[in-house]
Amino acid sequence: MRTRREQEKRKFQDGDDEPKGRFVSGDSSKEVGGSPVLRILVHTMAGQSRKWMILVATIWIQAFTGTNFDFSAYSTELKSVLGITQVQLNYLAVASDLGKAFGWSSGLALLHLPLWVVMFMSSFMGLVGYGLQWFVIRSYISLPYVLVFLLCLLAGCSICWFNTVCFVLCIRNFPVNRALALSLTISFNGVSAAIYSLAANAVNSSDDAVYLLLNALIPLFTSIAALLPILRQPPFQTLPSDVVRRDSLVFLFLNILAIFTGLYLLLLNSVSSSASTARFLFAGAVLLLVIPLCIPGTLYARDWVHRTVHSSFRLEGSGFNLVDIDDLELHKEFIGRENVNGNGSSNTLLTNGNIISNGDARHDEGENDGCCERVIEKDQLVMLGEEHPARMLVRRWDFWLYYVAYFCGGTIGLVYSNNLGQIAQSLGFSSHTTTLVTLYSSCSFFGRLLSAAPDFMRAVFILVRSKGVFTLD
Repeated sequence: MRTRREQEKRKFQDGDDEPKGRFVSGDSSKEVGGSPVLRILVHTMAGQSRKWMILVATIWIQAFTGTNFDFSAYSTELKSVLGITQVQLNYLAVASDLGKAFGWSSGLALLHLPLWVVMFMSSFMGLVGYGLQWFVIRSYISLPYVLVFLLCLLAGCSICWFNTVCFVLCIRNFPVNRALALSLTISFNGVSAAIYSLAANAVNSSDDAVYLLLNALIPLFTSIAALLPILRQPPFQTLPSDVVRRDSLVFLFLNILAIFTGLYLLLLNSVSSSASTARFLFAGAVLLLVIPLCIPGTLYARDWVHRTVHSSFRLEGSGFNLVDIDDLELHKEFIGRENVNGNGSSNTLLTNGNIISNGDARHDEGENDGCCERVIEKDQLVMLGEEHPARMLVRRWDFWLYYVAYFCGGTIGLVYSNNLGQIAQSLGFSSHTTTLVTLYSSCSFFGRLLSAAPDFMRAVFILVRSKGVFTLD
Protein backbone atom coordinates (compact mmCIF):
# COMPACT_ATOMS: atom_id res chain seq x y z
CA MET A 1 0.00 0.00 0.00
CA ARG A 2 1.44 3.28 -1.06
CA THR A 3 1.91 6.08 1.39
CA ARG A 4 0.11 9.40 0.98
CA ARG A 5 3.30 11.21 -0.04
CA GLU A 6 4.01 8.71 -2.86
CA GLN A 7 0.44 9.08 -4.13
CA GLU A 8 0.73 12.86 -4.17
CA LYS A 9 4.10 12.67 -5.92
CA ARG A 10 2.72 10.40 -8.63
CA LYS A 11 -0.29 12.67 -9.00
CA PHE A 12 1.87 15.71 -9.71
CA GLN A 13 4.12 13.82 -12.09
CA ASP A 14 1.14 12.65 -14.15
CA GLY A 15 -0.50 16.10 -14.23
CA ASP A 16 -0.37 18.37 -17.30
CA ASP A 17 0.17 21.93 -16.10
CA GLU A 18 0.06 21.55 -12.35
CA PRO A 19 2.95 22.99 -10.30
CA LYS A 20 5.81 20.69 -9.27
CA GLY A 21 5.26 21.22 -5.57
CA ARG A 22 2.71 20.54 -2.97
CA PHE A 23 -0.34 22.73 -3.65
CA VAL A 24 -3.39 21.87 -1.63
CA SER A 25 -6.67 22.96 -3.11
CA GLY A 26 -10.12 21.97 -2.12
CA ASP A 27 -13.56 23.37 -1.94
CA SER A 28 -12.26 26.72 -0.74
CA SER A 29 -15.66 28.28 -0.42
CA LYS A 30 -16.78 25.46 1.79
CA GLU A 31 -13.63 25.45 3.88
CA VAL A 32 -13.33 29.21 4.22
CA GLY A 33 -17.00 29.61 4.87
CA GLY A 34 -16.81 26.83 7.41
CA SER A 35 -13.89 28.41 9.26
CA PRO A 36 -14.99 29.46 12.76
CA VAL A 37 -12.88 32.61 12.51
CA LEU A 38 -14.53 33.74 9.30
CA ARG A 39 -17.99 32.85 10.58
CA ILE A 40 -17.38 35.02 13.63
CA LEU A 41 -16.01 37.76 11.38
CA VAL A 42 -19.03 37.73 9.08
CA HIS A 43 -21.40 37.69 12.07
CA THR A 44 -19.56 40.60 13.68
CA MET A 45 -19.55 42.62 10.45
CA ALA A 46 -23.28 42.05 10.01
CA GLY A 47 -23.93 43.32 13.52
CA GLN A 48 -21.63 46.29 13.01
CA SER A 49 -23.32 47.27 9.74
CA ARG A 50 -26.75 47.17 11.38
CA LYS A 51 -25.38 49.29 14.21
CA TRP A 52 -24.30 52.00 11.80
CA MET A 53 -27.61 51.85 9.97
CA ILE A 54 -29.29 52.58 13.30
CA LEU A 55 -26.99 55.57 13.79
CA VAL A 56 -27.91 56.95 10.37
CA ALA A 57 -31.60 56.36 11.09
CA THR A 58 -31.14 58.28 14.34
CA ILE A 59 -29.57 61.14 12.38
CA TRP A 60 -32.60 61.18 10.09
CA ILE A 61 -34.97 61.28 13.04
CA GLN A 62 -33.11 64.15 14.67
CA ALA A 63 -32.73 66.10 11.43
CA PHE A 64 -36.44 65.98 10.58
CA THR A 65 -38.05 66.22 14.02
CA GLY A 66 -36.64 69.50 15.37
CA THR A 67 -39.88 71.14 14.31
CA ASN A 68 -39.98 73.70 17.11
CA PHE A 69 -37.14 75.66 15.51
CA ASP A 70 -39.29 76.85 12.58
CA PHE A 71 -42.04 78.33 14.78
CA SER A 72 -41.01 81.87 13.87
CA ALA A 73 -41.47 81.12 10.15
CA TYR A 74 -45.26 80.83 10.51
CA SER A 75 -45.87 82.61 13.83
CA THR A 76 -46.85 85.91 12.18
CA GLU A 77 -49.56 84.29 10.07
CA LEU A 78 -50.76 82.23 13.04
CA LYS A 79 -51.05 85.42 15.09
CA SER A 80 -53.07 87.09 12.33
CA VAL A 81 -55.48 84.17 11.83
CA LEU A 82 -56.14 83.69 15.55
CA GLY A 83 -56.37 87.44 16.19
CA ILE A 84 -54.22 87.24 19.30
CA THR A 85 -51.71 89.59 20.88
CA GLN A 86 -47.95 89.23 20.99
CA VAL A 87 -48.12 88.05 24.59
CA GLN A 88 -50.58 85.30 23.67
CA LEU A 89 -48.33 84.29 20.78
CA ASN A 90 -45.44 84.02 23.21
CA TYR A 91 -47.55 81.68 25.34
CA LEU A 92 -48.00 79.41 22.32
CA ALA A 93 -44.23 79.33 21.85
CA VAL A 94 -43.83 78.53 25.54
CA ALA A 95 -46.38 75.73 25.18
CA SER A 96 -44.33 74.20 22.37
CA ASP A 97 -41.25 74.21 24.57
CA LEU A 98 -43.20 73.27 27.69
CA GLY A 99 -44.10 69.98 26.05
CA LYS A 100 -40.55 68.86 26.86
CA ALA A 101 -41.44 69.06 30.53
CA PHE A 102 -43.62 66.00 29.96
CA GLY A 103 -40.78 64.09 28.34
CA TRP A 104 -40.64 61.73 31.31
CA SER A 105 -43.81 60.14 29.91
CA SER A 106 -41.76 58.69 27.05
CA GLY A 107 -39.62 56.83 29.58
CA LEU A 108 -42.73 55.31 31.12
CA ALA A 109 -43.94 54.30 27.68
CA LEU A 110 -40.63 52.56 26.94
CA LEU A 111 -41.05 50.45 30.07
CA HIS A 112 -44.15 48.81 28.61
CA LEU A 113 -43.95 49.29 24.81
CA PRO A 114 -41.41 48.46 22.10
CA LEU A 115 -39.16 51.22 20.85
CA TRP A 116 -40.72 51.41 17.40
CA VAL A 117 -44.19 51.79 18.91
CA VAL A 118 -43.02 54.76 20.97
CA MET A 119 -41.49 56.28 17.84
CA PHE A 120 -44.76 56.04 15.91
CA MET A 121 -46.71 57.35 18.88
CA SER A 122 -44.52 60.46 18.86
CA SER A 123 -44.96 60.87 15.10
CA PHE A 124 -48.75 60.65 15.44
CA MET A 125 -48.67 63.19 18.28
CA GLY A 126 -46.87 65.56 15.93
CA LEU A 127 -49.30 64.70 13.14
CA VAL A 128 -52.26 65.69 15.30
CA GLY A 129 -50.59 68.71 16.91
CA TYR A 130 -49.24 70.33 13.75
CA GLY A 131 -51.93 68.98 11.42
CA LEU A 132 -54.80 70.59 13.31
CA GLN A 133 -52.86 73.85 13.52
CA TRP A 134 -52.49 73.73 9.74
CA PHE A 135 -56.27 73.32 9.40
CA VAL A 136 -56.71 76.32 11.69
CA ILE A 137 -54.27 78.56 9.86
CA ARG A 138 -55.88 77.65 6.51
CA SER A 139 -59.32 78.48 8.00
CA TYR A 140 -60.65 74.96 7.39
CA ILE A 141 -61.65 74.68 11.05
CA SER A 142 -61.92 77.10 13.93
CA LEU A 143 -60.55 76.27 17.37
CA PRO A 144 -60.42 78.33 20.56
CA TYR A 145 -57.11 79.63 21.83
CA VAL A 146 -56.97 77.08 24.65
CA LEU A 147 -57.14 74.14 22.24
CA VAL A 148 -54.43 75.67 20.05
CA PHE A 149 -52.32 76.00 23.19
CA LEU A 150 -52.83 72.29 23.93
CA LEU A 151 -51.97 71.40 20.34
CA CYS A 152 -48.67 73.27 20.68
CA LEU A 153 -48.07 71.41 23.93
CA LEU A 154 -48.74 68.06 22.23
CA ALA A 155 -46.44 68.91 19.33
CA GLY A 156 -43.64 69.87 21.71
CA CYS A 157 -44.10 66.64 23.64
CA SER A 158 -43.70 64.65 20.41
CA ILE A 159 -40.25 66.19 19.89
CA CYS A 160 -39.16 65.03 23.33
CA TRP A 161 -40.44 61.52 22.64
CA PHE A 162 -38.39 61.41 19.45
CA ASN A 163 -35.33 62.55 21.40
CA THR A 164 -35.84 59.78 23.94
CA VAL A 165 -36.01 57.17 21.17
CA CYS A 166 -32.77 58.50 19.69
CA PHE A 167 -31.01 58.53 23.06
CA VAL A 168 -31.98 54.92 23.75
CA LEU A 169 -30.82 53.80 20.30
CA CYS A 170 -27.41 55.44 20.72
CA ILE A 171 -26.89 54.15 24.26
CA ARG A 172 -27.87 50.58 23.36
CA ASN A 173 -25.85 50.26 20.17
CA PHE A 174 -22.76 52.31 21.06
CA PRO A 175 -21.81 51.32 24.62
CA VAL A 176 -18.22 52.53 24.19
CA ASN A 177 -18.58 55.54 21.87
CA ARG A 178 -22.00 56.59 23.11
CA ALA A 179 -20.79 60.15 23.81
CA LEU A 180 -19.69 60.55 20.19
CA ALA A 181 -22.92 59.02 18.93
CA LEU A 182 -25.09 61.29 21.08
CA SER A 183 -23.21 64.48 20.23
CA LEU A 184 -23.34 63.71 16.51
CA THR A 185 -27.03 62.84 16.35
CA ILE A 186 -28.22 65.62 18.67
CA SER A 187 -26.43 68.20 16.54
CA PHE A 188 -28.67 67.36 13.57
CA ASN A 189 -31.69 68.42 15.59
CA GLY A 190 -30.47 71.99 15.23
CA VAL A 191 -30.38 71.83 11.44
CA SER A 192 -34.08 70.94 11.13
CA ALA A 193 -35.22 74.52 10.48
CA ALA A 194 -32.78 74.91 7.58
CA ILE A 195 -34.00 71.67 6.01
CA TYR A 196 -37.63 72.65 6.47
CA SER A 197 -36.92 76.04 4.90
CA LEU A 198 -35.64 74.30 1.78
CA ALA A 199 -38.63 71.96 1.77
CA ALA A 200 -41.09 74.86 2.19
CA ASN A 201 -39.47 76.81 -0.64
CA ALA A 202 -39.61 73.70 -2.80
CA VAL A 203 -43.37 73.36 -2.21
CA ASN A 204 -44.58 76.97 -2.04
CA SER A 205 -42.31 79.76 -0.89
CA SER A 206 -45.17 82.27 -0.56
CA ASP A 207 -47.23 80.18 1.89
CA ASP A 208 -45.96 80.15 5.46
CA ALA A 209 -48.64 77.64 6.49
CA VAL A 210 -46.80 74.94 4.54
CA TYR A 211 -44.36 74.71 7.46
CA LEU A 212 -47.11 73.28 9.66
CA LEU A 213 -48.04 70.74 7.00
CA LEU A 214 -44.43 69.65 6.64
CA ASN A 215 -44.02 69.49 10.42
CA ALA A 216 -46.97 67.10 10.54
CA LEU A 217 -46.02 64.78 7.65
CA ILE A 218 -42.23 64.60 7.37
CA PRO A 219 -41.61 63.10 10.86
CA LEU A 220 -44.12 60.36 10.05
CA PHE A 221 -42.35 59.52 6.78
CA THR A 222 -39.01 59.60 8.58
CA SER A 223 -40.31 57.13 11.16
CA ILE A 224 -41.36 54.78 8.37
CA ALA A 225 -37.89 55.04 6.80
CA ALA A 226 -36.20 54.36 10.15
CA LEU A 227 -38.46 51.43 11.06
CA LEU A 228 -36.44 48.64 9.41
CA PRO A 229 -33.08 49.48 11.05
CA ILE A 230 -34.77 49.80 14.45
CA LEU A 231 -36.46 46.41 14.08
CA ARG A 232 -33.14 44.80 13.11
CA GLN A 233 -31.06 45.97 16.06
CA PRO A 234 -27.97 43.80 16.55
CA PRO A 235 -27.41 41.96 19.84
CA PHE A 236 -24.88 43.30 22.28
CA GLN A 237 -21.31 42.41 21.32
CA THR A 238 -18.07 42.87 23.23
CA LEU A 239 -15.85 44.90 20.93
CA PRO A 240 -12.08 44.45 20.71
CA SER A 241 -9.80 47.47 20.83
CA ASP A 242 -9.23 47.57 17.06
CA VAL A 243 -12.98 47.78 16.42
CA VAL A 244 -13.27 50.60 18.96
CA ARG A 245 -10.52 52.53 17.17
CA ARG A 246 -12.20 51.92 13.83
CA ASP A 247 -15.50 53.19 15.22
CA SER A 248 -13.78 56.37 16.41
CA LEU A 249 -12.38 56.82 12.91
CA VAL A 250 -15.85 56.39 11.43
CA PHE A 251 -17.21 59.00 13.82
CA LEU A 252 -14.47 61.38 12.72
CA PHE A 253 -15.48 60.98 9.07
CA LEU A 254 -19.15 61.38 9.98
CA ASN A 255 -18.42 64.62 11.83
CA ILE A 256 -16.49 65.96 8.84
CA LEU A 257 -19.44 65.09 6.61
CA ALA A 258 -21.77 66.78 9.11
CA ILE A 259 -19.71 69.98 8.90
CA PHE A 260 -19.99 69.88 5.11
CA THR A 261 -23.75 69.34 5.41
CA GLY A 262 -24.10 72.36 7.68
CA LEU A 263 -22.07 74.55 5.32
CA TYR A 264 -24.19 73.33 2.41
CA LEU A 265 -27.42 74.35 4.13
CA LEU A 266 -25.99 77.64 5.39
CA LEU A 267 -24.46 78.87 2.15
CA LEU A 268 -26.87 77.52 -0.46
CA ASN A 269 -30.17 78.08 1.34
CA SER A 270 -30.11 81.77 0.46
CA VAL A 271 -30.08 81.03 -3.29
CA SER A 272 -33.22 78.86 -3.16
CA SER A 273 -35.49 81.64 -4.39
CA SER A 274 -37.21 79.64 -7.12
CA ALA A 275 -39.10 76.41 -6.53
CA SER A 276 -36.97 74.43 -8.99
CA THR A 277 -33.73 75.53 -7.33
CA ALA A 278 -35.15 74.76 -3.89
CA ARG A 279 -36.16 71.26 -5.00
CA PHE A 280 -32.67 70.62 -6.34
CA LEU A 281 -31.02 71.87 -3.14
CA PHE A 282 -33.43 69.90 -0.97
CA ALA A 283 -32.60 66.73 -2.91
CA GLY A 284 -28.92 67.49 -2.31
CA ALA A 285 -29.54 67.89 1.42
CA VAL A 286 -31.36 64.55 1.57
CA LEU A 287 -28.48 62.96 -0.34
CA LEU A 288 -26.01 64.30 2.22
CA LEU A 289 -28.09 62.64 4.93
CA VAL A 290 -27.99 59.32 3.05
CA ILE A 291 -24.24 59.36 2.35
CA PRO A 292 -23.34 58.41 5.96
CA LEU A 293 -24.60 54.92 5.10
CA CYS A 294 -21.64 54.49 2.74
CA ILE A 295 -18.76 55.48 5.06
CA PRO A 296 -19.00 52.58 7.55
CA GLY A 297 -19.78 50.17 4.73
CA THR A 298 -16.67 51.24 2.83
CA LEU A 299 -14.38 50.80 5.83
CA TYR A 300 -15.82 47.44 6.83
CA ALA A 301 -15.82 46.19 3.22
CA ARG A 302 -12.15 47.06 2.94
CA ASP A 303 -11.46 45.25 6.20
CA TRP A 304 -13.50 42.25 5.05
CA VAL A 305 -11.60 42.03 1.75
CA HIS A 306 -8.30 42.35 3.58
CA ARG A 307 -9.16 39.58 6.03
CA THR A 308 -10.67 37.33 3.35
CA VAL A 309 -7.69 37.59 1.00
CA HIS A 310 -5.16 37.04 3.76
CA SER A 311 -7.15 34.16 5.24
CA SER A 312 -6.61 32.24 1.99
CA PHE A 313 -2.82 32.47 2.21
CA ARG A 314 -2.14 32.34 5.94
CA LEU A 315 -0.23 29.40 7.34
CA GLU A 316 -3.26 28.04 9.10
CA GLY A 317 -5.72 28.79 6.32
CA SER A 318 -7.70 25.96 4.75
CA GLY A 319 -8.40 27.23 1.24
CA PHE A 320 -5.00 27.42 -0.51
CA ASN A 321 -1.85 26.49 1.32
CA LEU A 322 1.62 26.79 -0.17
CA VAL A 323 3.15 24.62 2.58
CA ASP A 324 2.95 20.95 3.34
CA ILE A 325 0.18 20.00 5.78
CA ASP A 326 2.50 17.77 7.78
CA ASP A 327 5.01 20.59 8.07
CA LEU A 328 2.22 22.92 9.18
CA GLU A 329 1.19 20.55 11.96
CA LEU A 330 4.81 20.31 13.06
CA HIS A 331 5.04 24.10 12.98
CA LYS A 332 2.00 24.46 15.24
CA GLU A 333 3.41 21.89 17.64
CA PHE A 334 6.70 23.77 17.73
CA ILE A 335 4.90 27.01 18.51
CA GLY A 336 3.05 25.36 21.36
CA ARG A 337 6.28 24.04 22.85
CA GLU A 338 7.90 27.45 22.52
CA ASN A 339 5.03 28.91 24.51
CA VAL A 340 5.48 26.32 27.28
CA ASN A 341 9.28 26.50 27.46
CA GLY A 342 9.64 30.27 27.01
CA ASN A 343 11.18 32.54 29.59
CA GLY A 344 8.12 34.77 29.90
CA SER A 345 9.52 37.76 28.03
CA SER A 346 8.58 36.99 24.44
CA ASN A 347 6.32 33.95 24.47
CA THR A 348 4.42 33.16 21.30
CA LEU A 349 0.79 32.09 21.29
CA LEU A 350 -1.42 30.68 18.57
CA THR A 351 -5.04 31.62 19.25
CA ASN A 352 -7.84 31.28 16.72
CA GLY A 353 -5.32 30.92 13.95
CA ASN A 354 -3.53 34.19 14.75
CA ILE A 355 0.06 34.30 16.00
CA ILE A 356 0.59 36.94 18.67
CA SER A 357 3.19 37.56 21.31
CA ASN A 358 2.86 38.31 24.98
CA GLY A 359 4.17 41.80 24.36
CA ASP A 360 1.33 42.40 21.91
CA ALA A 361 -1.13 40.88 24.34
CA ARG A 362 -0.01 43.21 27.11
CA HIS A 363 -0.23 46.07 24.64
CA ASP A 364 -3.79 45.11 23.71
CA GLU A 365 -4.73 44.89 27.37
CA GLY A 366 -3.41 48.39 27.87
CA GLU A 367 -5.51 49.61 24.98
CA ASN A 368 -8.59 47.90 26.35
CA ASP A 369 -8.01 49.55 29.69
CA GLY A 370 -7.75 52.88 27.95
CA CYS A 371 -11.21 52.45 26.45
CA CYS A 372 -12.89 51.89 29.79
CA GLU A 373 -14.20 54.46 32.19
CA ARG A 374 -12.81 54.38 35.72
CA VAL A 375 -14.52 55.45 38.90
CA ILE A 376 -12.13 57.84 40.61
CA GLU A 377 -14.21 59.18 43.43
CA LYS A 378 -16.94 57.82 45.63
CA ASP A 379 -20.50 58.26 44.35
CA GLN A 380 -19.25 59.35 40.94
CA LEU A 381 -21.44 58.68 37.90
CA VAL A 382 -19.84 55.68 36.25
CA MET A 383 -20.88 56.15 32.64
CA LEU A 384 -23.26 57.92 30.33
CA GLY A 385 -26.59 56.12 30.15
CA GLU A 386 -26.45 54.71 33.67
CA GLU A 387 -29.79 54.77 35.46
CA HIS A 388 -30.03 56.94 38.57
CA PRO A 389 -32.95 57.62 40.92
CA ALA A 390 -34.35 61.15 40.96
CA ARG A 391 -33.51 61.54 44.65
CA MET A 392 -29.84 60.97 43.85
CA LEU A 393 -29.84 63.47 40.98
CA VAL A 394 -31.31 66.37 42.94
CA ARG A 395 -28.55 65.93 45.56
CA ARG A 396 -25.76 66.33 43.01
CA TRP A 397 -24.08 69.63 42.17
CA ASP A 398 -23.46 68.69 38.54
CA PHE A 399 -27.20 68.22 38.00
CA TRP A 400 -27.98 71.73 39.25
CA LEU A 401 -25.03 73.13 37.34
CA TYR A 402 -26.48 71.67 34.15
CA TYR A 403 -29.94 72.95 35.10
CA VAL A 404 -28.74 76.53 35.66
CA ALA A 405 -26.55 76.48 32.54
CA TYR A 406 -29.42 75.31 30.36
CA PHE A 407 -31.86 77.73 31.99
CA CYS A 408 -29.55 80.69 31.39
CA GLY A 409 -28.30 79.54 27.99
CA GLY A 410 -30.56 77.24 26.03
CA THR A 411 -33.81 78.76 27.29
CA ILE A 412 -32.79 82.27 26.25
CA GLY A 413 -31.85 80.91 22.84
CA LEU A 414 -35.31 79.36 22.48
CA VAL A 415 -36.97 82.67 23.34
CA TYR A 416 -34.88 84.38 20.68
CA SER A 417 -35.57 81.76 18.01
CA ASN A 418 -39.32 81.74 18.70
CA ASN A 419 -39.49 85.51 18.15
CA LEU A 420 -37.32 85.75 15.05
CA GLY A 421 -40.41 86.35 12.92
CA GLN A 422 -41.57 89.22 15.10
CA ILE A 423 -38.05 90.68 15.23
CA ALA A 424 -37.77 90.60 11.45
CA GLN A 425 -41.21 92.16 11.07
CA SER A 426 -40.40 94.99 13.51
CA LEU A 427 -37.19 95.75 11.63
CA GLY A 428 -38.93 95.74 8.26
CA PHE A 429 -37.33 92.50 7.03
CA SER A 430 -40.39 90.28 6.91
CA SER A 431 -39.32 88.85 3.56
CA HIS A 432 -36.03 87.68 5.09
CA THR A 433 -37.53 85.70 7.95
CA THR A 434 -36.66 82.39 6.30
CA THR A 435 -33.05 83.50 5.89
CA LEU A 436 -32.84 84.42 9.57
CA VAL A 437 -34.35 81.09 10.59
CA THR A 438 -31.85 79.23 8.41
CA LEU A 439 -28.95 81.24 9.81
CA TYR A 440 -29.99 80.57 13.39
CA SER A 441 -30.58 76.89 12.66
CA SER A 442 -27.18 76.43 11.04
CA CYS A 443 -25.36 78.20 13.88
CA SER A 444 -27.24 76.05 16.39
CA PHE A 445 -26.15 72.98 14.44
CA PHE A 446 -22.47 73.95 14.50
CA GLY A 447 -22.67 74.80 18.19
CA ARG A 448 -24.12 71.39 18.99
CA LEU A 449 -21.58 69.66 16.77
CA LEU A 450 -18.77 71.43 18.60
CA SER A 451 -19.76 69.58 21.77
CA ALA A 452 -18.10 66.46 20.32
CA ALA A 453 -14.66 68.10 20.45
CA PRO A 454 -13.91 67.14 24.10
CA ASP A 455 -14.83 63.52 23.35
CA PHE A 456 -12.43 63.40 20.39
CA MET A 457 -9.69 65.03 22.46
CA ARG A 458 -10.22 62.45 25.21
CA ALA A 459 -10.05 59.65 22.64
CA VAL A 460 -6.79 61.02 21.24
CA PHE A 461 -5.34 61.35 24.75
CA ILE A 462 -6.24 57.75 25.55
CA LEU A 463 -4.76 56.54 22.26
CA VAL A 464 -1.51 58.40 22.84
CA ARG A 465 -1.29 57.13 26.41
CA SER A 466 -1.91 53.54 25.29
CA LYS A 467 0.86 53.81 22.72
CA GLY A 468 3.32 54.64 25.49
CA VAL A 469 4.17 58.15 24.31
CA PHE A 470 2.54 59.68 27.37
CA THR A 471 2.92 57.81 30.64
CA LEU A 472 2.09 58.56 34.22
CA ASP A 473 4.07 56.95 37.04
